[in-house]
Amino acid sequence: MPVALTRRDTLALAAILPAAPSRATAPERPDLRDLFLQNGVSGTFALLGASHEETVLADAARATRRFVPASTFKIPNSLIAFETGAVADPDAVQPYGGGRIRNPAWARDMSLRDAMAISNVPVFQGLARRVGLGRYRDWLARLDYGSRDPGMVVDRFWLDGPLAISAIEEARFNLRLAQTVLPASTRAQTLVHDIVRLESAGGATLYGKTGWFVRRGQTSIGWWTGWVERGSRIHAFTLNMDMPHSAMAPKRLEIGRAALKLLRVYG
Repeated sequence: MPVALTRRDTLALAAILPAAPSRATAPERPDLRDLFLQNGVSGTFALLGASHEETVLADAARATRRFVPASTFKIPNSLIAFETGAVADPDAVQPYGGGRIRNPAWARDMSLRDAMAISNVPVFQGLARRVGLGRYRDWLARLDYGSRDPGMVVDRFWLDGPLAISAIEEARFNLRLAQTVLPASTRAQTLVHDIVRLESAGGATLYGKTGWFVRRGQTSIGWWTGWVERGSRIHAFTLNMDMPHSAMAPKRLEIGRAALKLLRVYG
């Protein structure tokens, strides 16, 4: 059954969703919620199209809650890096910084394209230090990205907070990026499109990035966010779910792909 929204949830949805004169909220999809229940997890899925009628949600209340974006921030981080000149282009080799790290695959210099593909944290931390907190504050506000708050630690704010964003807000950001209408150069937005492209099938192209927020004493959150292009039609999506251990990581894509297929968007 649809979940009753609080007044706070309704106001949040009205502020975030595409304008719609006659409707204030998006429809709940019990069949989408069932995808999470069948997998024994709590989560939300938000899909936004170019019109309000193409907006659907699983757990609308959770869809308005902000969580730390973790590695999904690599999408706007890349955009900001290209715009500020911290990175020249997707294939310019970036240093990982040296030292011992938890993932051996990260322990080498590589392009931003390759760093995106394997979610190389040290490479993106290095570019963050080159961007600097002042420029992040400016760009997060310009892009209207979630809470807009980079805090005081330039290479950790998307991993530990205080930066936070909701599923609907992140889907909205992706929709604008996919349409190349963010307040950034067409070149930078197109370069980001290129490095987050995952695959094409059945006349559609899928773009996306996963993330996993982990912090002691807090619930771990798994993410998958991106968009689908089919001709001139674009649908942006975001999934987040409770993910207390790494063995659950595949469920982000399993549930997300199932949702996209159920909605006849991809797959």
